Amino acid sequence: MRIYGLTGGIGSGKSEAARCFEALGVPVVDADQVAHEVIEPAGSAFNAVLETFGAGILRDGVIDRSLLADRVFGNPDALDSLNAITHPAIVRTVGERCAALAAQGHKAAIVEATLLGEAQERDSWLDGLILVLANPDTRLARLTDGRGMDEKQARRRIDAQSPPEDKRPLADWVVDNNGTIEELQQQVAGIVEVIRAETNAD
Repeated sequence: MRIYGLTGGIGSGKSEAARCFEALGVPVVDADQVAHEVIEPAGSAFNAVLETFGAGILRDGVIDRSLLADRVFGNPDALDSLNAITHPAIVRTVGERCAALAAQGHKAAIVEATLLGEAQERDSWLDGLILVLANPDTRLARLTDGRGMDEKQARRRIDAQSPPEDKRPLADWVVDNNGTIEELQQQVAGIVEVIRAETNAD
């Protein structure tokens, strides 16, 4: 099975792009959702995260992601510590889900993850990388209007990530998501055509 990465900065609309891929029959494994799952009370990273960041991140016995985010965004050392704890668990779970899709007969899958290419290196296990971009004003508006963040919080989240535009050299496809949902769907459909041609040629 071929595995394609889907990435983009917060507010770029990569999750909307993921829904477009799924609508066209290409399954998506959401690594960012897996990252949430591994810090749930039954998750494999829960205890280590709690030991590292303390009980102040808990609400009703559950790690509150907004409290955790406040600890790590804008603090590179804390963010590195969190990634060091959660990354192995995320990679293992994503691998298991891709293997399950292959066993079901899927010839291609997409892994949606914010951190793909973050170190300016192409992940060796990817057969292709899709980068979703939107201009800063669009991203800010999506976070404040769509997710209810205040502007200061939204800017902190954006600034905590490396500039998505820096990943252009790593990408096989760059999706411009400053326009309408229909324009996004058209771009995704074009990529799906290529993916199907590649997998059918295997």
